Amino acid sequence: MRVVAMRAVFAVFRHELRRIFTVRPVFAVFILGAAIYAAFYPQPYLNEALRNVPIVVVDRDGTSSSREMVRRLDATSDVSVALVLPDLPSAQRAVYERTVSGILLIPLNFERDLLHGRPSPVALYADASYFLIYQRIAGAVSAVARTLGAEVESARLVAAGVDPALAGAVVDPMPLTAVPLFNPQGGYATYLLPAAFVLILQQLLLIGTGLLGTIPDPGPDQPRAGPLATVTGKYMAYLVPEALILPFYLIALPYLYGIPRLGSPATILLFALPFVLAVSGLGLIASAVFRTPLAVQLATAAVGLPVFFLAGFAWPQEAMPDAVRLIARLLPSTSAIDGLVRTAQLGASLSEVAEPFLTLWTLAGLYGAIAVALAARRGAPAPRLGHVDRRR
Repeated sequence: MRVVAMRAVFAVFRHELRRIFTVRPVFAVFILGAAIYAAFYPQPYLNEALRNVPIVVVDRDGTSSSREMVRRLDATSDVSVALVLPDLPSAQRAVYERTVSGILLIPLNFERDLLHGRPSPVALYADASYFLIYQRIAGAVSAVARTLGAEVESARLVAAGVDPALAGAVVDPMPLTAVPLFNPQGGYATYLLPAAFVLILQQLLLIGTGLLGTIPDPGPDQPRAGPLATVTGKYMAYLVPEALILPFYLIALPYLYGIPRLGSPATILLFALPFVLAVSGLGLIASAVFRTPLAVQLATAAVGLPVFFLAGFAWPQEAMPDAVRLIARLLPSTSAIDGLVRTAQLGASLSEVAEPFLTLWTLAGLYGAIAVALAARRGAPAPRLGHVDRRR
């Protein structure tokens, strides 16, 4: 019996593997889709961080201190002073025309208040509809204002006879040294791409397995196997292309795009194994539920954006309602992103990511069992209806 079962499994494996490379829509998703995403998706994020965001300055003071602040602000890598205008309405028109993304207003008597030790506030109007742009502008202006204010206050104390070292300590008693761990550039690509790669892998595998289960096979050599052998053989077939795609996405692409990677390839691929199995089971379930290729494509496209937000990197899971977090845990990508980012980028061992690792194995077993049950139901003979006992 075991020999017969193994033969059935390998027959399904060979048949399904052949279909992956011969059915055009499936080949386009599995192979061509993976190549196209790898080539084009990371391109908008290659600069890592926003640089030289244009702003306009309205300098109502016109003194050496105000000009020094504008010069220092323009010297930062985050902000570029594109215009210096005489009044606020002109600056507002530049913002509305999208020429610049913010306005820095330096008020009258800016230098006089600084030299007299009085507060000398500046006003910043930044476009908050683009959060990253707003963050860059606000951070650059705040840093320059704090530095300039501390220098003026320190100079005033030194002029009053205070020791320069003591004056510096009074102005800035707790200097902060920020060290960005695992993302030294503070870049958006380093933060986003590892998680996005996992979502791309899930989407492509889900669509590909769903299409394989719904596109009719006209070939006469369809293997006959039981539900368990069928699902096992298909799992093995899906692992073959993923054995090439996974290392390319999780190891080669981060290296090519300069994303920091501390984890070992063996740990990364071992963690990815239950992820592939769980997504494959989910794809088999989708093919059994939706029955047609168009329905599979529409369903996977519809859930793509919700899966993105449930993954936990666009919005933290800790801030989600409990019911939403439970739904997110049922998606393989949620645990896979958590575990793969920690193993690949942070260098965590499998013992340190035991929870998401076991969750993926649980999902793989759950979805595999459901796929076997659906395969058994599909392969069961239909009941004979309408039989009437005519002996009476």
